[in-house]
Amino acid sequence: MSNTVADPTAVEYGHVEHAMVHFDDLDAMGILHNARYALLLERALTAYWSANGVALQNGRATTPDVFHAVREFAISFRAPITGTGPVGVHFWLEHLGTSSAVYGFRFHSLDGTTVYAEGRRAVVRLDPATLRPAPWTDLARGIAGALLRPA
Repeated sequence: MSNTVADPTAVEYGHVEHAMVHFDDLDAMGILHNARYALLLERALTAYWSANGVALQNGRATTPDVFHAVREFAISFRAPITGTGPVGVHFWLEHLGTSSAVYGFRFHSLDGTTVYAEGRRAVVRLDPATLRPAPWTDLARGIAGALLRPA
C-alpha cells in the first residue's frame, strides 16, 4: 500500500494556490479569524494573476484589468483552521462576462481531505477615469479561460 497522497494542486478545473496563515491571522481562540479569509483569497488570486502578467509593478498596473472592484463576497465556514502554516486555496471562475467575473473558491488542507470554507466572489472591471464598468482585455480573457469551470 502506498503512502503517497494525490497532489491536491492537480484539480479538474481552476487553480490551487498555497496561502500562508501567520500567527497574527489567528483570533484569541487560536483559529483563523473570519475576516482573514478574504485577505488570503486576495493573496492567492494576486499570486495567480501576477504570475500571468496581470499585476501592479513599480506603482503601475501592467494591464487595465488590474483596476477592478469586489461586488460581492460570500463565504460559508465548514471547519476551523487551527494554526499557522500553508493552506490550499482552490479557485475557479463560474462566469466571465463582458466586465464582470464570478469566482468560486474553497479553502482546504494541503492533502485535500478537509474543506475549511467555501464561497463566491464577484468582481467588476472598472474604467479608472469614470469608475463605470469596462470590458476585460483579450489578455485577461485568455488567462481567465484556464480558470473557467466546465458547465
